[in-house]
Amino acid sequence: MNESQTPPKNIVLIGFMGSGKSTVGRELHQRLGYPLVDMDHVIEQRAGKSIAAIFADEGEDKFREMETALLGELVDPAAPRRIISTGGGVVGREENRNLLRHLGYVVWLQAPLAVILERTSKNRDRPLLHTDDPAARIEALLAVRKPLYAETAHLKVDTSGLDCGELATGILESARYFFTGHL
Repeated sequence: MNESQTPPKNIVLIGFMGSGKSTVGRELHQRLGYPLVDMDHVIEQRAGKSIAAIFADEGEDKFREMETALLGELVDPAAPRRIISTGGGVVGREENRNLLRHLGYVVWLQAPLAVILERTSKNRDRPLLHTDDPAARIEALLAVRKPLYAETAHLKVDTSGLDCGELATGILESARYFFTGHL
């Protein structure tokens, strides 16, 4: 797709694990009726195992290849409008960042370290946090990913002080403005 073409009217949610992508994605799905594509769930279904098991059995690189392949499928101009919730590390590959921007309106859901730590502390299905010091691991990953999220996103939203409904309302208003300017 070249830059003069109208981007697909998808809303794409990126951000670190625990930032609210799945929750906000479900709220946007309910409000718009667009199909919700949770990339992590699609990959788990196709692989027949959890992301943690994919990481353990095949490694992170294999999981990242699965993400890139799925993004390639999602960039179909004939597909219906969708809400797309990505995995937290999807921005690690330049190819993925390009694909994400071609998918539509990219929203970076951001939360401070303390909020991420609180939201992720009870979930054992986060293979990158299986460490003695999850806070240090989160800080290290954020240091790498923040500039990549910023490069990819059209909008950055702090999810720590707003409820799901408020987040969805703000995203929808911004998306309307974005898509109107790209017609």
